[in-house]
Amino acid sequence: MNERTFKNTLFNEFARIGKCLSSPKRLEILDVLTQGPKSVESISKITSMSLANVSQHLQTLHQAKLVDSQKRGNFVFYKLSDPSVLSFLNSLYDLSESQLVEVQHVKEQFLGQFSDVEGITLEELAKRMENGEVTLIDVRPVDEYEAAHIPGAISVPIEELAEQLSALPLKNKVVAYCRGPYCLMAIKALELLKAKGFEASHLDKSVHDWNNFVQEKEIR
Repeated sequence: MNERTFKNTLFNEFARIGKCLSSPKRLEILDVLTQGPKSVESISKITSMSLANVSQHLQTLHQAKLVDSQKRGNFVFYKLSDPSVLSFLNSLYDLSESQLVEVQHVKEQFLGQFSDVEGITLEELAKRMENGEVTLIDVRPVDEYEAAHIPGAISVPIEELAEQLSALPLKNKVVAYCRGPYCLMAIKALELLKAKGFEASHLDKSVHDWNNFVQEKEIR
């Protein structure tokens, strides 16, 4: 094999990943899977896609070795094939936000619809949790909480929040988090909490962001 053949072959293989991720729907599916294994039916519901379309996209992602599958009873569950896929997605998001002004514009335009949205940083959250000053709630579905969650967080799925408000302590500030900066469940939770008289804020970071924060803190 000469040098040109080597490079042609090599970059052709690299392009397989690029071609696979040229679909925004496949990117969204991967984003969903960062929260843990999901059935085809669950992915279909979250992404508002038909089962047939989801299955087709998953096959393409599987062929590119980005996801793995496992059968559980009558259902097929998919997950990210390797932690490096998550790292790649985070790098893609960071690059897109820094290079594409449209990304920031879309975020600002959409989030601007929500008034009185108060955020909290990872540093502040860690400090206030250590002092017992906040009640942290995870408003994602239970299966995502069970797959991974911030230590000390209470599972209160967004659709159950209204019913469980009485169980939350009024003396503490309530912090809600969900899947990260592109997820709105925590913001919706914040609006409900404030409407019911709670002092509340939202964390626009994911469990993975928390884990990275803790690891960096330990290194320092």
